[in-house]
Amino acid sequence: MSEDDHKRHLGRGFNWLGGAAIIAKVTDFVTIIAVLLYLSKVQVGIGSLVLSIGMVVEAFDGLGTSEALVQAKDTSERQLQSLFWFIMAAALLVGGVAVALSPAVGWIYGMAGIPLYFLALAAKQPLVGAAVIPLALLNRELKYEKIATVNVGATFGAAMVRLAIAVLGGGTWALVGGYFASGVFILAGALWARPFKPGWHFSFPEIKPLVSFGLRSASANIFEQIFKNIDYLLVGWFYGAASLAVYRVAFDMAMEPAMAVGTIINRTALPVFAKVAAAPGQLRDALFWALQRLATLVAPLMAGLGLMAVPLMGLLHDSQGHSYAAAALPLQILAAAAVLRIASQLITPLLMGTGQPGKAAGLSFATLTLLGGFILLAGLTVRGPVGLIAVAAAWLGIYPLLLGWSVNYLRRVWQISPLALLKPFVTPGLAVAFMVAFTLGARTLPFGNDAVTRIAVAAVATGLAYGGLVLWGRRVAQKGST
Repeated sequence: MSEDDHKRHLGRGFNWLGGAAIIAKVTDFVTIIAVLLYLSKVQVGIGSLVLSIGMVVEAFDGLGTSEALVQAKDTSERQLQSLFWFIMAAALLVGGVAVALSPAVGWIYGMAGIPLYFLALAAKQPLVGAAVIPLALLNRELKYEKIATVNVGATFGAAMVRLAIAVLGGGTWALVGGYFASGVFILAGALWARPFKPGWHFSFPEIKPLVSFGLRSASANIFEQIFKNIDYLLVGWFYGAASLAVYRVAFDMAMEPAMAVGTIINRTALPVFAKVAAAPGQLRDALFWALQRLATLVAPLMAGLGLMAVPLMGLLHDSQGHSYAAAALPLQILAAAAVLRIASQLITPLLMGTGQPGKAAGLSFATLTLLGGFILLAGLTVRGPVGLIAVAAAWLGIYPLLLGWSVNYLRRVWQISPLALLKPFVTPGLAVAFMVAFTLGARTLPFGNDAVTRIAVAAVATGLAYGGLVLWGRRVAQKGST
């Protein structure tokens, strides 16, 4: 693959998957805000716990064989048939274990209805498992357009189910039902985009190399999902369902948009990193391209959320009229952490693409250990509303350490200097500085401290920052073409 080819694939993948993520996250954001109005904080907290455990369980689906398929040089139809039944057996086993453990989970957290909710969680696993091969083949073939369509369709369908159940008074089932529905829509979309009909054939020796790579890759994915959800598990344990709801709102508003962009970049970059692994110059170009897009898209958005956090959370209430104002400061801290998080996690697809799943797993384990340890310390030593602030601060505290390791690795192995890695963040940083000055200046005007006005000003500042970055990007592109 030539340098122009990998840039073209990165750009095409980013445009399609990026557009899909924007549509999906806007849909999610609007419907979740609407759902919050129909649910109490306790109902949101219980649903958040179930979904968090569900995401960890889901990480076992496929046992990393999706990544194995993407990086494999070639595969046969008989291998795919055998792999399908391996994946389905694993999904049924994982779902069964989750159901068996559900009474213990309910007892540990003191939350009613957990075993019943876990039935929906378990039922989703074979659906997601059946979609693994079609989606992996689409990714392997760089069919980003179809992947985008599947993602948008599944997100929209699940959002509508979630909203309908909430409006009908389903309480926690709004979140759990939406989670299950996403599996239905993902499978339907995957089979539409890449039809796959399993046959009655199974031979483990045929898929042993894929399973071997997959197991090493799966450990990284499992650690990653535990890492993504350990804060919910610990917050629910230490602070209860209502506080978990407050934390969930702050976390989702800050981290979910950033992680959507990060996921797009990672998915787009993984097959490209794999194809240019033997060409260090092209790999470095791909890495800088990804960092530039991450910084440009995420930094202004996180700054905007931080600037509007206090008035926005003050206006949000649950079905019983209780305010989510306590989520404002955690949201601001998490927004800052989100920028560091997406930059740090770009190292994972690079390690995977260059054939180092074991190192990726080790990094994921280290990340999980650091975050879990920091949050556990916060839960044991800090009580009350300040505890949520301490948990948010744990996210901000771990990433300088992780980024330090990644920078050192890139310098040693790929001869990329720290200054070169900072360069993609300079212009977005100037845009953020403009946003802060603009919003602080607006507060000195009449009605400048009104909640709605503060939200509107922060939104305008964000839009101006993105507009400036787009113009700057076009100017750089024009200079590069002359």
